Amino acid sequence: MSQQTTIRKLAALVNTPVEKLLEQLSEAGMAFSDPDQVVTSTEKVKLLGFLRRTHGKADKPAEDAVAPKKITLNRTRKQEITVGGGKNRATVDVVVRKKVTLVKPSEATESAGSAAAPVDDEQAEILRKLEESRQRNLSEQQRLAEEDKRRADEAAERKRQADAEAERLRQEAELAAVVPPPGEDAAARKPVGHGHGHPKPAPPRSEERGTGPKHKGNRGSHVMVAGVEDDESTARFAGQLHLSASERARRSSTRGKPKSRRHVEQSRSGAGPHGFERPTAPVVREVAIGEAITVADLAQKLALKGGDVVKALFKMGVMATITQSIDHDTAVLVVEELGHKAVAAESDDAESELLAHAEQVQGDRVARPPVVTIMGHVDHGKTSLLDYIRRTKVASGEAGGITQHIGAYHVETDKGVISFLDTPGHAAFTSMRARGAKLTDIVILVVAADDGVMPQTIEAIQHAKAAKVPLIVAINKVDKSGADPERIKNELLAHDIVAESFGGDTQMVELSAKTGQGVDELLDAISLQAEVLELRAVATGRATGTVIESSLDKGRGPVATVLVQQGLLEKGDYLVCGVQYGRVRALFDETGSQVPAAGPSIPVQVLGLSGVPDAGDDFVVVEDERLAKEVAQQREAKRREMRLVQAAGNRMEDIMAQMGQGEAQQQLNLVIKADVQGSVEALRQALTALSNEQIRINVIVSGVGGITESDANAAATAKATIIGFNVRADASARRVIENSGLDLRYFSIIYDVIDQVKQVASGLLGVEIREEIIGIAEVRDVFRSSKFGAVAGSMVIEGVVKRSKPIRVLRDNTVVFEGELESLRRFKENVDEVRNGTECGIAVKAYNDVQPGDQIECFERIEVQRTL
Repeated sequence: MSQQTTIRKLAALVNTPVEKLLEQLSEAGMAFSDPDQVVTSTEKVKLLGFLRRTHGKADKPAEDAVAPKKITLNRTRKQEITVGGGKNRATVDVVVRKKVTLVKPSEATESAGSAAAPVDDEQAEILRKLEESRQRNLSEQQRLAEEDKRRADEAAERKRQADAEAERLRQEAELAAVVPPPGEDAAARKPVGHGHGHPKPAPPRSEERGTGPKHKGNRGSHVMVAGVEDDESTARFAGQLHLSASERARRSSTRGKPKSRRHVEQSRSGAGPHGFERPTAPVVREVAIGEAITVADLAQKLALKGGDVVKALFKMGVMATITQSIDHDTAVLVVEELGHKAVAAESDDAESELLAHAEQVQGDRVARPPVVTIMGHVDHGKTSLLDYIRRTKVASGEAGGITQHIGAYHVETDKGVISFLDTPGHAAFTSMRARGAKLTDIVILVVAADDGVMPQTIEAIQHAKAAKVPLIVAINKVDKSGADPERIKNELLAHDIVAESFGGDTQMVELSAKTGQGVDELLDAISLQAEVLELRAVATGRATGTVIESSLDKGRGPVATVLVQQGLLEKGDYLVCGVQYGRVRALFDETGSQVPAAGPSIPVQVLGLSGVPDAGDDFVVVEDERLAKEVAQQREAKRREMRLVQAAGNRMEDIMAQMGQGEAQQQLNLVIKADVQGSVEALRQALTALSNEQIRINVIVSGVGGITESDANAAATAKATIIGFNVRADASARRVIENSGLDLRYFSIIYDVIDQVKQVASGLLGVEIREEIIGIAEVRDVFRSSKFGAVAGSMVIEGVVKRSKPIRVLRDNTVVFEGELESLRRFKENVDEVRNGTECGIAVKAYNDVQPGDQIECFERIEVQRTL
């Protein structure tokens, strides 16, 4: 209370009438007449002391104190009862409160002859019973204390006797084992001791072991002969080799006898001679740790609380939650910090079985076709060269004439069978091209005679050298007017590629993929190099190899293009491929025809896997589905532990604005969906490599197929930019994107993606070319025309379709063709545009494979000036 408290306020606080408080203050020697007078702290303390003295609570002798005249007992009991049943079932709290007031006359008041309040006989009886109960409790506590002391003394005495008995039994057993009495069998030997340490004659025994009478008494005895127990005791204590001799003697003597009260109390209290003893030294555990482990699992192996491990990590500067995974090195450090020993976890049993499975592939090694990888810079003619060899045209179907994924082709030529791997030339496919070099036997480096050595040409040379693969240089486009093959040879000298004409060991062939000049000489060079390498492989047994490319086909499911390296891959084989497994349902060659089997160096498409494997994964054929499933599940669990969840980022424009304001390092989160796995991998690696000190690029979700609702939700949670490469978002995903205001961008050429992200990552401003979809037409039926070929009878379902704008043909939300319109008609009349809800006829230029259900997407490219 404050110093400005008046008498009226004080009376309200202590719940006392104002007149009575004034009277008490007057008795305490303080004169107050007005209730609004201020009471100081000193006066409050003086009043408190007076009241204590008056009520007998002051610090004075007990005989002068006035005892309380009544005791009030308040009891509250709370219960829960269930009312009703079924759906109407409810729980009700029932509270029972009881208040009992006991009044007792003060003995000091009675001796002084003062008038005390009369107490009835019932209250006096209650007080008497309370006093008797208190006396009984005191007596019972004293008795229990004496009983506990007696039990402790008896337990110490029994322990001392048992230890002495065990020592004597051990000594006699050792002596009997060293010097056994001659001619005496085990059944006739005398017992060596008694349960209480007193010698006692052995009881008579029958001829059969274990049928003699048992000892009587409180403890009994246990018979041992030459340190070996009888058959009954041996059977009884089977599996209990950790018991000491005294413990076995005690258990044997008490078996089958009623336990005394003392024994029961001893077993309950755990005060026996072999009770739990506190460890005298800290326990050091060996903890097996794999590549990654969660904090909760580590705490369980250490027998500690999760919070203790989190606290230890925090002291080491690692911020981790109990559900988060930590790597192997961090886990080893925290285990050693907590005083335990860390060991490397053994490899999984299924992986070991798989390795043993793979090592069983044996057989005669026979000659196999060479695997040739074509590398080079963009537009130097790699695909055109392969097309001439295969007599097909592949480049016409590629966006902008650029090969987007690794293609594998098995070609039969006059010089024998050759397997070609066609890798893209753009720098974004560095990792794919490096993987192709590791798969290959020979690298053909295509260099345009009119262009020269370019950056991607140098990268291809480095990949070939790193893989230690022989190189053959194909100098292309020698039929052009500006071709200078000698300049190419001189430029290659700077990279340690010396032509045979200059005295080196590298074959260089001048050719033209357009006219076919020099192609036969190139095939001769490949055959010659293959003979020098003496390529051999096991052509029978279980197959092993590598995934070159993979995709998800709506009609056929996961499709993987694999290159068989050893053994024979047949239809019906069980195989494990990375984290996927399955049974081979069908095998297709590069022409789309089914084949029964594929041998070494032959690329085929495999159907039947459980999911889409990653490009570059190894595959192994196993005996049964069980092993394949176990290996795939263990690999998936390990990959899930190692996967790190990145924090949320921002849109591209927001990050550029923040960079312009000089803020700290920002994050750009991306969701990447593409039509094939190789493009996903190339985009992910190329984009994350653009990170610098100002911005960090994280790919939080990547996969094959159209953009789904779950992808859009993940992007909304992480505030990520969605990149669709030759795929589109479905209707539910578009709703989520529109409602969340996400940044969705479609691309068909991979370096457009890299250039846009690179501009943002470098903080550069410039013109951004965006593609905006202005209309979508759905194909209802297809008609044949002698002039235009396939004409799609369509209905415009969104926006407007214009004849002057480029279009794309979508099938199952995946781009199957990009080009332009050849004709747009409405009731046999040529029109420039058709709006939403209107039927029209569309003829696509240079594309006759339009099918009912396809969507024709009309778009336009616009330039947008970036601003901060």
